[in-house]
Amino acid sequence: MPGTATQPVVHLDRLRRTYGNVVAVNDVTLSIAHGELVCLVGPSGCGKTTTLKMIAGFVQPTGGHIRIDGKDVTGLPPQKRDTGMVFQNYALFPHLSVAENIAFGPRNVGMSRSEIAARVGELLDLVQMPALADRYPNELSGGQQQRVALARALALRPAVLLLDEPLSNLDAKLRLQMREEIRSVVTNTHVTTVFVTHDQEEALAIADRIVVMNNGNIEQVGSPIDVYETPATRFVAQFIGTCNILPARRVGDAEIEVGPARLPLRPSGSWSEGVVAIRPESLRIVEPGAAATLAATVVRIVFLGPTAQVRMEAEGFELIAMVPATQARALSPATRVGVLIDADRARWL
Repeated sequence: MPGTATQPVVHLDRLRRTYGNVVAVNDVTLSIAHGELVCLVGPSGCGKTTTLKMIAGFVQPTGGHIRIDGKDVTGLPPQKRDTGMVFQNYALFPHLSVAENIAFGPRNVGMSRSEIAARVGELLDLVQMPALADRYPNELSGGQQQRVALARALALRPAVLLLDEPLSNLDAKLRLQMREEIRSVVTNTHVTTVFVTHDQEEALAIADRIVVMNNGNIEQVGSPIDVYETPATRFVAQFIGTCNILPARRVGDAEIEVGPARLPLRPSGSWSEGVVAIRPESLRIVEPGAAATLAATVVRIVFLGPTAQVRMEAEGFELIAMVPATQARALSPATRVGVLIDADRARWL
């Protein structure tokens, strides 16, 4: 039975993995609910793939426990864990057709021919490939191979679907298409999913919750909007999206000082000096003058279609603002501008 409101499908309890003196995963605790798509995201070497492989059973933990549907599976081999895995390189059997690749798992567990045929047909429809059932992997595009790998992983109706950077080998346009298809498949099948990626934009677009990892530790767990708008640490602010990290000083219970400017922001904690995180879209470029929070000089403008990223120097530090492209057309390097900071969206760290 899938997890309930009181029993998650996946529960990691102080999961740990070391390699000699190197701590790859450091006492990670995490619960994942039925039907939830959770992204593990972070830079290379942060521990996200090791965590996924421990859930799958390909890496044995040094410490801690893994439970799937309430059952401790820490010491079980991969085939006993009720998980389906999509690897980075898809790992399709080259000598088997699309339909035979999907049927591989059901055939190995002794399903009848009629049951196998029905399940393969159902999954071919799910991944929109019924017309390609008889093709072989080398006759498929990268996106088609990814769909087959996804269907094969779902063939035995696993409690947990595990995806290890499944889009990394696709071009940019196809990545966008396939992440929407994966999101649709997860939504339609209600399968609990753990998705590993180093691409923070991918995580923001696809996840119900994001787990940001760094140096084997969890830095923050939250919805995409929470992780983006209210980062818990400086690392999260800098890793998830673009962010201005500015030195700041407490000057009162509800005010901080950023360079020569003061912002109405209530600092958390008791320290007198820290940094403030401000997303580029929380800055407005205006005419220089008394109404502006800061004076700045435009250094570079990067056009991104309907929007533009404007890099500026202001009072000894760099600022990045995201503005409409129509406004950016009126700017050029060395232009003096005013900058308004939306204090309501600034974050003291």
